[in-house]
Amino acid sequence: MEIVPEILIMLGLLFLLGLLTDLLGRHTPLPRVTLSLLAGFAIGPSGLDVLPDFQEDWFPVITDIALSMVGFLLGHTLTITSLQQRGKCVLWISLGAVIGTALTVFIGLMLLGIRPEVSLILAGIALATDPAATIDVIRQTRSKGEFSKILESVVAIDDAWGLIIFSFLLAFAQAISGNGDGMHTLLLGGYEIGGAILLGLVLGLPMAYITGRLKPGEPTQAEALGIVLLCGGLAEWLHVSFILAGMILGATVANLATHHRRPFTAIEGIEWPFMILFFILAGASLDMQALQATSLLGIAYILLRLLGRIVGAWGGGAICGANPILQRWMGMALWPQAGVALGMALLASQHFPALKNVILPITIGSTIIFELFGPLMTRTALIKAGEAQL
Repeated sequence: MEIVPEILIMLGLLFLLGLLTDLLGRHTPLPRVTLSLLAGFAIGPSGLDVLPDFQEDWFPVITDIALSMVGFLLGHTLTITSLQQRGKCVLWISLGAVIGTALTVFIGLMLLGIRPEVSLILAGIALATDPAATIDVIRQTRSKGEFSKILESVVAIDDAWGLIIFSFLLAFAQAISGNGDGMHTLLLGGYEIGGAILLGLVLGLPMAYITGRLKPGEPTQAEALGIVLLCGGLAEWLHVSFILAGMILGATVANLATHHRRPFTAIEGIEWPFMILFFILAGASLDMQALQATSLLGIAYILLRLLGRIVGAWGGGAICGANPILQRWMGMALWPQAGVALGMALLASQHFPALKNVILPITIGSTIIFELFGPLMTRTALIKAGEAQL
């Protein structure tokens, strides 16, 4: 019982800290995501170290809740109507971004003399993005228009493409190194993606039926929160992608429900407090030692990923005939990277224990850079595209 006051005090202070970063974000060029991460870093173990020990138990739960909501809200952008209008560009830009990034990182690292299996693994990890940070920047800047809508749809499916290609690259790395069963890795990746899609559909169909029969307000809010959290929990229990499961759940509701906007509005109304905790605790988990451990290989990886994002998105935009502004700035908007990359790195380390001390420091160190500066680049891209209403 003694820990209860400490928990309540800490939660209150974290929410107020989130409010402060939100206010600062409105009056500075820095997005509130970056400011929240910096605030978390300042009070975390690498900074003032004032957070209690139980924050380590909170973070996984907060992460699952926040990202399940993000996935669900992203699903709303994947309606048949929106895909008919801009599906061609979304498909080509997303494919261009992941293929361009994978090829750029792999070829660049190989030219620098890096071992093929390391180059393949890092090329796969480079594909991961951070939908939470990207979507929050779009909301904070109140961006509206074709660029913002396509960006939302691209980040919605980007991690799905990334997981598929990463599974193939990891399996290929195992095959050429003779380390483990590459087919097992492919099957595991297929299970994670296929299981997430199936789970989203299984929960999405009854949710779509219920949504049209509930009154707006508290009943809809309870229904939306209950099913979204159930989806996230089951995804974790089944070891499938909870972001993808939430996205399929949202897409199913958006396409089939009579009053499909109601559950999305309900989640939007309660999402931000969880996002405050998510970003601040994510910042607290950033490890300065990991950043210092990022060697010249890490710097090369960061630069190659940035180049791959820009070239790939530009190429995909050119194929689908997107306007020049979209081609020029979409790659910059896709720079943020977070938890999915760390999950990929941990999986790769399990298959290649001897490479753990290479893969993990580079991934963690580069993720810090992408998390802190990625949202700023997304904000810049939205401004250059002329859609940010600042």
